[in-house]
Amino acid sequence: MFKSKQEMINGIKKELTGSPDLVNQRIEAGGKICELCYLSSICDVEKIHKDLYVPFYEEIENGGYVDYLLSLSGIRKIEDSDNPVELLLKGSVLIFLNNLHLILDVKKILNKAIPDTTIETTIQGPQTGLSEDLETNMNIIRHRYHQSSLAFDDYRVGKKSQMGLKILYDSKEVDEEVLQELYQRLNEIDEDVVQSVSQLSRMITRHKSFLFPTIVITERPDRIAYNLSKGKVIVIMEGTRFALILPSVFYDFMSSMDDLYLPSWVARFLVLLRYLGLGTALLLPAMYVGITAYNPELFRVQLALSIAGSRMSVPYPAYIEVFFMLIMMELLTEASIRLPKAIGPTATTVGGLILGQAATEAGLVSNIMIIIVSAVAISNFVIPINEMGFAMRVTKYLLLIVSTFTGLIGVIVGLIGIIYYLVSLNSFGRPYLAFFNGEQFRK
Repeated sequence: MFKSKQEMINGIKKELTGSPDLVNQRIEAGGKICELCYLSSICDVEKIHKDLYVPFYEEIENGGYVDYLLSLSGIRKIEDSDNPVELLLKGSVLIFLNNLHLILDVKKILNKAIPDTTIETTIQGPQTGLSEDLETNMNIIRHRYHQSSLAFDDYRVGKKSQMGLKILYDSKEVDEEVLQELYQRLNEIDEDVVQSVSQLSRMITRHKSFLFPTIVITERPDRIAYNLSKGKVIVIMEGTRFALILPSVFYDFMSSMDDLYLPSWVARFLVLLRYLGLGTALLLPAMYVGITAYNPELFRVQLALSIAGSRMSVPYPAYIEVFFMLIMMELLTEASIRLPKAIGPTATTVGGLILGQAATEAGLVSNIMIIIVSAVAISNFVIPINEMGFAMRVTKYLLLIVSTFTGLIGVIVGLIGIIYYLVSLNSFGRPYLAFFNGEQFRK
């Protein structure tokens, strides 16, 4: 592919222009010159120093360095069919000594030090997540995305904290307008301390997006690699295990990496199930209040009588009953997050069972209300990205308030208002409700 050493090195530097981790080092001793080329983020630098640098100065006096190199396990000559850039991206070091062009595998895999994913779990996909160390994260992503066009820039945020960022993108796929807008928003940050990507996400999000998230926060390296291939920009920060993916549209928050790993029809069924859960969590409480208080004739007679019978002992209107149970469910959810992991699940499960049974027996809530609140809680947890789940938890209260005063008409008007608001949103210039247009970010 390349005729000479210099052509090879120049070609490598040209293809890996956006890779600051490319190391091209020249060592010289006793009139002998050796040149090494490797990517520091995915290579074992200590091994290179121990096996290549130190022996060079020790053996050069005896003239036995070439014999020493050829005796190393896994070393071979670079063939004409080899692509040097691909070799570098797989964790190899190129060695140029006299007329010898050698390749040695010194790949460094840090999976043993990486914790498993705890938020975005999958059934059949990779189980490891990101680390809190930037260099480790670069190692993980490099091993997931073997492209010479992968580029990254260093940045710092926080006037006092000075937290390091790495902005990653595929230089062949990325939309330059998105990249420039990101840098513009980063330059506008005027905060002393920035500690996490969640905080950074709020700082670079326009004020119009006050409720629904417009940037995906992920802990999965496979999601990062997939979105890099789609031309999106990734931001990782030191000291946190999460990364930002931008731009992000509504559909991105409803998709899981399992959608890629499962058969297509199974994946489509699961996506449909998530949207069904989304509608249930958002609309069910408001529709219950609207129908019960304003339009009970929409129920069949048997169902209407059953609901009325279960509410005979309840001393207050339906909307107070709904608010009471939803708030208690929110408190249980928050308690499960804040309590120590050893007792959190047990305490909240027992608390929920006792609370629901005692409230029903005391006549404070109806049996149908327990079913509705349970359905809402379960449905809210099918949303893969937590930020969207939090947004829906808040939005359902807005619809509930409207339905309390205006019934089903208010629910319909409120739903139209939410859709209108979502249509008006954008993520770094990309329409927020571009649901299924997966190629929209390609240049």
